[in-house]
Amino acid sequence: MDLDAFTSVHSAAWDRLAVLTRRRRLDGAEADELVRLYQEVATHLSTVRSAAPDPVLVTRLSDLLTRARSRISGAHEPAWADVVRYAAVTVPAALYRVRWWTLGVVLACLVVGVVVGWRVATVPEALAAMGTPAAREQYVNEAFASYYDPQASFAAMVWTNNAWISALLVAFGVTGVAPVYILWQNAVSIGATGGMMAAYGELDTFLQLIAPHGQLELTAVFVAGAAGLKTFWAMVDPGPRKRSAALAQEGRALVTCAVGLAGALALSGLVEGFVTGSDLPWWLKIVIGSVALALFWAYVLVLGRRGVEAGETGDLDVDRAGAVQPTAG
Repeated sequence: MDLDAFTSVHSAAWDRLAVLTRRRRLDGAEADELVRLYQEVATHLSTVRSAAPDPVLVTRLSDLLTRARSRISGAHEPAWADVVRYAAVTVPAALYRVRWWTLGVVLACLVVGVVVGWRVATVPEALAAMGTPAAREQYVNEAFASYYDPQASFAAMVWTNNAWISALLVAFGVTGVAPVYILWQNAVSIGATGGMMAAYGELDTFLQLIAPHGQLELTAVFVAGAAGLKTFWAMVDPGPRKRSAALAQEGRALVTCAVGLAGALALSGLVEGFVTGSDLPWWLKIVIGSVALALFWAYVLVLGRRGVEAGETGDLDVDRAGAVQPTAG
């Protein structure tokens, strides 16, 4: 094939396609012409590649077609409206859908923590398992309170630690075993620490230092565990959905929950880093922690309920997640 002759014959169409691609607004006739020329030039590119694959001409036509295709289909650019909708609708809806699972996890962990704390505080053998008398006294009288150092680096460390625990609950939620184990360990650890503080008459110190940030921090951990368990249950009992579809849908919603919890943990980290160890009155610290918790639940229950009622699940939309074959039931 004579490339010079081929270029001479079709260059007018190529130039016209380039003009239409750059034009800001197109009327109906021009839009139809753009589509027609795109198809025509695509045929030209195919011909060149098969008959005389000149790299310069192939690159020119490929670039032209790429720009024309973007003009026809419309390049998707993230908009603030999408970000706002995700934060105000999608995330709270995903958290709202696990609210009853969260309540179950909270009650279970509360029972475990109280039982363990009572045992450590009242049974000498359980208290002895917490360490030597000297180590226990040093922890109760110094280490526990000195841990809460009000500064930015401490807040960042707290957020990283809590985010890591939540990430484990999310990542291994599908196993069903990992969330139970991690939640159990967390409840036992907090309960045992509180029991040891109570045994030395420092239960009030324990509660004053835990309550400001712990209300939101522990709630976020419980929600992460609940979301992980809900994903596991979707595999056990998918309902009318196919098991693979149910697991995929709940797994994507689980990631959405994780995004929301990252924000909640950031807020609790700020409270722990700058409020818990500060010189503020203890009652004011607890009030600040309670307000942070109330804001989280208002976000979940108010915005989340609206989102769910509007059909939001926390999953991706069909365009991004892909269509799911309907199932009976």
